[in-house]
Amino acid sequence: MTRVKICGITRPEDAALSASLGAHAIGMIFAAESPRYLTLDRALRVADAVPPLVGRVGVFVNSPAQWVLERVHALALSAVQLCGEEPPSILEDLGSVPVIRAIGVRDEDSLAEMECWPVAAHLIDAHVPGRHGGTGKTVPLDLARAAIARCRSPILAGGLGPENVTERIELLRPYAVDVSSGVEAEPGIKDPDKLRAFFHAVRAASHQPPE
Repeated sequence: MTRVKICGITRPEDAALSASLGAHAIGMIFAAESPRYLTLDRALRVADAVPPLVGRVGVFVNSPAQWVLERVHALALSAVQLCGEEPPSILEDLGSVPVIRAIGVRDEDSLAEMECWPVAAHLIDAHVPGRHGGTGKTVPLDLARAAIARCRSPILAGGLGPENVTERIELLRPYAVDVSSGVEAEPGIKDPDKLRAFFHAVRAASHQPPE
């Protein structure tokens, strides 16, 4: 099955359900601008609900490296996702921590940013001026295809949901998909039926029967 990251988790029960359905990673957001922002105390409760062998990913926007590292250690994060205007030099400060770099794809020229980021994976998202993800906008198919061809371990994000993820996987074959708003009842609150439908759709694209 194509790997799945469920992002914007704010409640332990949503983390546990996502993992039970087959999520490979849970995303916790530490950007104050997001309605899915977590304090460290709330993040600890979410992290405690994530079982072994399921990744914990911290999502950051323009945070100092030391602040990021404090959460890496406190939450035993598997990776960090950088979504802001951080310089590539931050990779030196983060040391051996695996990094996912989010790229807001707006045109062919924007794909060149990937070359500056020798990271564990690139997350391909739609570009919306003044926003750092979580917009629910899809990446144009031709740009998504071009991005996936250029990057390492491509994670496809942006406007995915149960209604379109099967087609996107079949057309683009990304390493993984990332979803947040597409499986929500409201910002930060996951909808169990939408979660189940999403995993069913991912398995359909991977030609695997649902569990």
